Amino acid sequence: MTNSNARLVLIVQKLNKNPVEGFSAGLIDDDDIYKWEVVIIGPQDTLFEGGFFKAYLTFPYDYPLRPPKMKFITEIWHPNVAKNGDVCISILHEPGEDKFGYEKPEERWLPIHTVETIMISVISMLADPNSDSPANVDAAKEWREDPNGEFKRKVARCVRKSQEMAFD
Repeated sequence: MTNSNARLVLIVQKLNKNPVEGFSAGLIDDDDIYKWEVVIIGPQDTLFEGGFFKAYLTFPYDYPLRPPKMKFITEIWHPNVAKNGDVCISILHEPGEDKFGYEKPEERWLPIHTVETIMISVISMLADPNSDSPANVDAAKEWREDPNGEFKRKVARCVRKSQEMAFD
């Protein structure tokens, strides 16, 4: 068993024994420690409240030196989530210098980050989108120009769909 294997086994066991508020996480397939399914509960007092948003976390074989990739499976309308579901936040970007100069190295992936810090960052992202560096330009434009109009309607539709799909 490699170090990253052993580390991921310990993390999933700990999360199963002591769940963290706001999300649940587990393996998609017991034979593949590198592919996880997470469900994020839409944070209270946000447009996403009441939603159950499923995503996959895919860990690289050299985790924790490099970050996992995160992709929402449940449809979600958000400036920092690409239309295909890919999550775009600093904590999940490769470590080191940002070639565009937008992010500081300490905002990017560091090996000290955990599944909990990733999920807390994603939950925080849902509550407070960053429309300056969007993965979904259309959602960012709606968020900036009319957060209580079309943006709110699209998010509400995603929340309803997520509730219907949560028990499938």
